Amino acid sequence: MHSDADASSFVSSSGPDTVRRIPPAANPPASAEVDPTALERRLAAIQARFDDLQAQVRQAQQLANLGTAAAMLAHEVNNLLTPVLSYAQAGLESHDPALREKALQTTVKHVQMLVNMAQRILKISAARTTSPETVGLGHVVHEAILSLGRDLGKDDIRLIVEVEESIQVYVDPIQLQQVLFNLLLNAREAMTPGGGKLRIEACRREGKAELRLTNSGRPIPPELLPHIFDPLQTTQSTGKEGQARCRGLGLALCRDLIESNGGSIEVSSSRERGTTFTLRLPLPPDEVGSQRTRRR
Repeated sequence: MHSDADASSFVSSSGPDTVRRIPPAANPPASAEVDPTALERRLAAIQARFDDLQAQVRQAQQLANLGTAAAMLAHEVNNLLTPVLSYAQAGLESHDPALREKALQTTVKHVQMLVNMAQRILKISAARTTSPETVGLGHVVHEAILSLGRDLGKDDIRLIVEVEESIQVYVDPIQLQQVLFNLLLNAREAMTPGGGKLRIEACRREGKAELRLTNSGRPIPPELLPHIFDPLQTTQSTGKEGQARCRGLGLALCRDLIESNGGSIEVSSSRERGTTFTLRLPLPPDEVGSQRTRRR
């Protein structure tokens, strides 16, 4: 006869007359102690790696969008270099001091324009962490337009800019310029061929600076609007030399950059009203503080 202590070690295997012994369960191992400092270091390393990969993805996306502008930029570079070559040849062949001086002046002027164009392109293609500062919204808009390297009037696009000089925002100016560059490329693409009107306007609204870019080009299909900021989403087929793929990357990049600067971006589109991208950007901290004081 077994004691109560031993009874739990026996179970019936086929009936009341057959029993087998089950070995007692081993004691579970003691929980391993977690070093909070080591865990924090590990998490910090993972976060640093994530930030680095995110910066690489942003730069790849921006370079892809610059690819869509390559033909346009090459055309403008050719336009600037052609008179330089002509005047340089004329200056070498002529002994007229006035003509040689004009040739040199034209060369300096056009080369400086090329240098400025290259500097803007290098600036907006660089990978960088978000570094917000107080900057004039109109200035950033102006720099983004210049970054196109092309007068939109050549494409029969009427550009209207209505941004008060007094409106300032607290953002990374280069990242905002990257966003506007992409949106301007998309607007130009939607209005060519055929031309149209591009209106850029801004105001202060509900504690934010609101910037709107409206173009009269081809509208975005309604079924694509909810997904237009998804990576690789596009309104065009991918058959046009990869441009549609780049465009899909560009809008995802726009949302990523705007949100990393504490803002938001949305879009509306219809055949009657055109396509409008609305950016809501943070105001400078001192302006936000003064608005709160006035409300009190």
